[in-house]
Amino acid sequence: MEKKPKGTRKGYTTGACSAAAARAAALGLLQGAVPDSVECELPNGQRITFAVSNGHCANDFAQAVVIKDAGDDPDVTDKAALTAHVRLLPDAPGEVLLKGGAGVGTITMQGLGLEVGGPAINPVPRRNIAANVREAAASLLEQAGLEVTISVPGGEELAKKTLNYRLGIIGGISILGTTGIVHPYSTAAFRASVIQGIEVAANQGQHCVVLTTGGRTEKFTMRELPELAPACFVQMGDFLKYALDTVVRCGLPQVVIGGMVGKLTKIAQGETITHANRSAVDTDLLAEIAAEIGAPAAVCTAISQSEMARYASERMEELGLIGEFYTALGRRVIATLSQRYTGKFRLRVLMCDFDGNKLAEVAGDV
Repeated sequence: MEKKPKGTRKGYTTGACSAAAARAAALGLLQGAVPDSVECELPNGQRITFAVSNGHCANDFAQAVVIKDAGDDPDVTDKAALTAHVRLLPDAPGEVLLKGGAGVGTITMQGLGLEVGGPAINPVPRRNIAANVREAAASLLEQAGLEVTISVPGGEELAKKTLNYRLGIIGGISILGTTGIVHPYSTAAFRASVIQGIEVAANQGQHCVVLTTGGRTEKFTMRELPELAPACFVQMGDFLKYALDTVVRCGLPQVVIGGMVGKLTKIAQGETITHANRSAVDTDLLAEIAAEIGAPAAVCTAISQSEMARYASERMEELGLIGEFYTALGRRVIATLSQRYTGKFRLRVLMCDFDGNKLAEVAGDV
């Protein structure tokens, strides 16, 4: 088989690997033996076959392990052993109960959209794990429930190499992923694909390019801008600088940036590479914006002391100031970018929440 060029091979998220392990363990309970491989449906609808190791079964219990392959964007969780323990719950037919085991972090602060005290397993992986277990063990669930515990041997040590501690996630890594696929965001190949995407739009005679930070924001902007051709939409990942420099070089007159609070704050504070490990979110900036729109001083102080942009968003929603907050944040994005790209293009910022619902829109010349 021909190898893909170095730097372009995609991998799989911790969430996808956890779902595959859980599915394999559920099949083990159903069939009496854990399979050596398992086909798993990813959140994006793809069905991928994963190798399974260390599978074993008892009467009411099964375990399976999937080793994470991060492709050509290896992060600290590359080669981590995502482990699923699935146990029968005889008194809870139809129920799938998800827990976090050793090596999976615990949430200790608000702002992540997860229950404080619960496991750091994000909403999309939660749903994907449960869906795979339900599909694999539907007949079993007619008679009993299943408790699924995800663990990661060595996860506590791996977490020390991440920024989880800043987010109040302690004791392990997070189980993440909105599509199941890891794109090689940090590679020259991905930067090149961003540049190429914008050049294609320009070469097709398009006048607008829509830059998004990932799959959710791209789906959101596509819903908002159905009149635009598919070539107008470019997932820039964290590479804002490369994207906008290419826009200027190609002479595109209109740019739309679609984003959520974290990446937009990074842009507003002047970061042109917005990767989580490059710099922390400036929560003082968010506190300043909150004060600007009339939030109480105590709330602004709490936002400033938080490590998470999402916390600010949640507090503004509680106060009924969410629209004003995002409008002000969008204006900051435009003001910041106008310093670097003065007079080069017209910018529109579309902002959504973590479920892809529109929160605000701001436009202006840079």
